[in-house]
Amino acid sequence: MPTDPLAWETRDRQIAYTCPGFDVVNERVRLPDGTETEFDYLSEPASVCILPFTPDGDVVCIEEWRQAVDRVSRGLPVGGTEPDDDDLEAAARRELAEETGHEAESLERLVTVEPANGIADAVLHVFVARGCRPTAEQQLDHNESIRVAPTAVEELLEAVREGEIRDGRTVLAVSYHRLFDAEA
Repeated sequence: MPTDPLAWETRDRQIAYTCPGFDVVNERVRLPDGTETEFDYLSEPASVCILPFTPDGDVVCIEEWRQAVDRVSRGLPVGGTEPDDDDLEAAARRELAEETGHEAESLERLVTVEPANGIADAVLHVFVARGCRPTAEQQLDHNESIRVAPTAVEELLEAVREGEIRDGRTVLAVSYHRLFDAEA
């Protein structure tokens, strides 16, 4: 099978650091010009992001403490896939329930992206959930601090436009939905 002339050859690979949720991978690579160097990247399981609409058309947003940026971030439910998930839809339903206590009548795939493929192997699967209703208490992980914040669609769009919402996954999901969904 022919290799693209831009492809790097991986000569060696090791996990430099591991923690719950991700690994930092170190690879020794050969570049197309023959130079050998090292390349580090973040490796994590696939994740899901849910754009959840209530029957009234509001969006079930969340507000979550984000230690890396030292502030509360408003956004959408997002989480990694787990071994017990039967498929991506099951992961999306589980994350929606865990982070918001809501269940969806229907779920549809919106888009799949690699949000930071220059530094990570992350793959994000975005779903639109409709008919979301609260059915249970949140079931947060030990390191999650989240409150549910239902938001009118126009308010959410304005927050994205004004740069108030800076979470990239939320901006991507809302923008993609607005651009391509007939019901936006």
